[in-house]
Amino acid sequence: MRALANVLLHADSSLSRGERELIAAYVSALNECDFCHDSHAAVASCHLGDEGSIVTAVVRDAYSAPVSPKMKALLAIAARVQRSGHDVRESDIVRARTEGATDVEIHDAVLIAAAFCMFNRYVDGLGAVTPTDPSGYRERAKHLAEHGYSAILPQLPMRS
Repeated sequence: MRALANVLLHADSSLSRGERELIAAYVSALNECDFCHDSHAAVASCHLGDEGSIVTAVVRDAYSAPVSPKMKALLAIAARVQRSGHDVRESDIVRARTEGATDVEIHDAVLIAAAFCMFNRYVDGLGAVTPTDPSGYRERAKHLAEHGYSAILPQLPMRS
């Protein structure tokens, strides 16, 4: 699963690492997976060079968030995928293309959203403990932003 996360979020792509992490954090928030949301929000913030303000704005209201129209269109597709792949409409694809998204970027947004639905359920199903100290996320995020997801990281703490 780390290898898949690394390809989706860290490998070369026309979407920036920050944009892909933003999609992951957004979908995780929609799925109410606190661990994944907090983790990927921290990594997105590292890449985006802010203190979490963009992720916070997107989670609050993706349509008015300070991201590009292309990113808003891709986030709208990701939100539809989070509910059901059947919810994605041709008009969503047309909007994303009109805003400058390539077919590969649309594909990547759908794949990240679908994968994070699985990752979120996996993490929650295993009962991962969500750390309450944000500094832990920031330190791990710096490592992930720099080295990607293929590096060995400590195992997730589990509920007893």
